[in-house]
This record gives sequence, C-alpha cells and structure tokens, in this order.
Amino acid sequence: MKLNRQGFLKAGAAASIGFPGIVRARGLNEKLQVGFVAVGGKAKTHTLECHNQGLQCVAFADVDERTWGGVLDKEGWSGAAGYTDWREVFSKHGKEIDVVFVATPDHSHFAPSMTAVSMGIHCYTEKPLTWSVREAQLLTQAYEKNKDVVTQMGNHGHAMEGWRVAYELVKGGAIGDVKEFHTWTNRPVWPQGGDKPDYTSPVPGYLNWDAWLGSAAFREYVGPNEHSPRAKDGTPRGPYHPWNWRGFVDFGSGALGDMACHTTDGIYALMNPGYAETAQPLEMNGKVRDQYPAGMVVKNTYRATQERPGFATYWYEGKDKKGKAYMPETPEELIKDGSKLPRTGNLIVGSKGKMLVQGDYWNSPRIIPEAKRREFGRPEKLLERSPGHHAEFLMACRGEKPREFSQSNFSYSGPMTANIQLGNLCARAGKKLVLNEAGEITSDPKINELAWREPRKGWGPLKSIA
Repeated sequence: MKLNRQGFLKAGAAASIGFPGIVRARGLNEKLQVGFVAVGGKAKTHTLECHNQGLQCVAFADVDERTWGGVLDKEGWSGAAGYTDWREVFSKHGKEIDVVFVATPDHSHFAPSMTAVSMGIHCYTEKPLTWSVREAQLLTQAYEKNKDVVTQMGNHGHAMEGWRVAYELVKGGAIGDVKEFHTWTNRPVWPQGGDKPDYTSPVPGYLNWDAWLGSAAFREYVGPNEHSPRAKDGTPRGPYHPWNWRGFVDFGSGALGDMACHTTDGIYALMNPGYAETAQPLEMNGKVRDQYPAGMVVKNTYRATQERPGFATYWYEGKDKKGKAYMPETPEELIKDGSKLPRTGNLIVGSKGKMLVQGDYWNSPRIIPEAKRREFGRPEKLLERSPGHHAEFLMACRGEKPREFSQSNFSYSGPMTANIQLGNLCARAGKKLVLNEAGEITSDPKINELAWREPRKGWGPLKSIA
C-alpha cells in the first residue's frame, strides 16, 4: 500500500498511465464539455445537474441501454455518442471532454477515474471513491501529481451546513477533547450475509455483462427468479444488477462503502486523522463469504497529533444473530431528556461532554443534554459555507474558483475512502490490523495483498491519449 510511483508500477496498474495528460484551458464563457460513465440510477442526479448548469454532453457510457434516455432525451443532448463500454468514451472522445462523472458500481470506479485524471480531465466520482484501499491511495497520488485537474467525490453532505456547525462546536470547546466517535446506520437494506448464487441466467439483450463486470473476475450473469426481492414498482431485482451488487465483496463495499462516506464525513473534516493506526472487527454476524456479513461493529484508532489527542471510531451496521440492530447504547444525557438515539447518526464523546448528530449527512448536530446545549448557545462561525456540492465542483472546473474549492477532492476523499475500506479489509481478514503512518499494514504484511486487486485483463486504466 505504498504511496509511490514504483509501487504503482509493481502493482501492474500504471504501465498504461501517462502523466501529465491533456491540459484544459477553456475560457469562462465557454460551455464545459461533459462525459458520463453511467447515466442510470444515481447518475441521473449528475446528468440533470449538468444539463441545468448548461454543460454540453459529448459522450456517455452505460452498460444498460434502457437508461440511455437519461441523456438522449434531454434538449440539446440528443447527438451525444452512447456506448455500453466506458473505455470508448475516452478512446474516441478524450480530447473533447473537459469533465467526466463516474457513477458505476463500486468496483468500477477506479479505472475510469484514473483514466480521467491521467488525461487531465476533471473528474467527479461517486462514493465510495474506490472499491479497495490501494485504489484510493493511488487516485490521491494521481490527483496530487496532476495540478490541473479538479476532482470531487459524491458525498454531497460535505457541502451542507451540518459538519461545519459540528466543527465550530468542537473548536469552540463545547465538549472538550474528542475521544470517541460512534457512527451507526440502518443499512444494509439489500441482501447481505449470503454466498454466491447457485444458478445462472442468460444475459439480457440490453445489458453488456462483460463491461458491467469490468475489472472484477469473470462470473456468469445471474438475473431475478421467483425468490428475488422487488423494487418499489414491483420489478424483481436480480442478485447483481441493479442495486443488489452492494452486498457482494467482488462488486460492492457493503454498508460501510455505501454510507460511511456520508455518515463519517464529519469525522475526517473535524479531525484530519491521517491513516488509522489500527482497524479491528469487534463483532460480526457471520464470516465474509461472497457477500459481506449481515452485520458488524468495527473499531479504528487514530494517532495523536500536535493539534489533538488520539481518538477512536466505532462503526455499527446491520443486525446481530437475534435480529437486533447494532447500535451504541443510549447515553444517559438523552435518557435524562426523555429521548432516544435516531436510527442513523453519530454520537461524539468528548472529555467535557457529548454531541449528537442526527441522520446520514451530519444533520442537526447538537450538544446533549438540552440544558447544556442552551447554556453553550450558538458557536462562533468559523467556516465558509458551500454554494452546493455540484456547484463548487463546476465553479472550480470553469476556473471561477481554485481547484481546492471543490472540497471533497481526492486529497480529502481518497484517504477517507482508504480508512473506510480498512473496515471491510479487517472484516475480510477476520482480525485486528496494525498500520504505520503511511497506511501500510505491519501486523500481517500478507493482508496488504487484499488491499489491491489486479484488474481483469483489459479493464484497468487506459493510456493517456494526449
């Protein structure tokens, strides 16, 4: 997991990458030319936002041709070139595109994102930034090397008010030195805890299954059957595409990957923690098989710095064997107020008090109990507010703001994602991991092999077309 160019080449992924790539220099009055890697599902948010902000779509890719109307039906975009293979967007249109949005399943984030950054194309990638620890580190390194590229990870809560208020409360001394963060989620809300499906299905004509697999090892397609869960409209969902891939180790990152980039975002914004010192699975409802377990509790510890003491984080997801949700105990401060913990949120334990953050996006942070909140009052405003997650990214892409104005850039979101994926890594290893300050596992160096997966032949990052 070394953050050096030599290590990247040894991993076999960078032989096709050229640095730096194309340098974009469009005027502020020119339309940004945009490409999309995925246009269905969450990607609809990005196509709509870009259309509303006046970007021009040049090309897009989605493995499922049923989703293509998300681009082609928009006024002025009907001439965009559509593909089922993301590689064609870059190989055929790389010199035309200024910015690309990547919103594929987790296992397919790294290759198109690294391709974009290496070619000098501004890149917005959905959360979690990458499927593995090492991929996150490599994207961080690539972003820091190519100074012309603007990046953003899709944790839109980072542009909201909540964590900023929490930051101002902590810096104002409301709870003293932070000792612990307890973060819990109502996920998974997809199948998790199982093994590989015991049947296969014909690939439907609208789906490019090879492109959907991308960098992951080949396996046969499996579609819905009579036992499959159904979407809200009654449509049966297969084990993989769409949505249910999240629980599978080869494709998704479980509840941690889906939600921790939102629910733990404030931890990284407040604490600037660096890499974890340890990552440990405290409880697991079953072993990691083809899917992640149905529930688990993970503890990370972080080193002290000159600015703050060391601290610990606790992550709770899913349910135990009795069907009880993994959550922290309700603190006495809430019991005193006649309240209980929300179904998702954060409890921050300090040396002089506690703070509760409700919801997935650091909504409504408040000191508890209520009497202490009223006594402390409102904190001093210390941080600039964001114009919006897409807005700050596109303003930086246009050159209206410096590239760091896009605040969940890969220098911030890369280490965050690496730490989050350490939780899944220690679950897969089934034991406590100890790391050095560079993010290398020292307690059992063999586990470093699990931090990286060699892409399936032909599905790694592409060469720069500069």
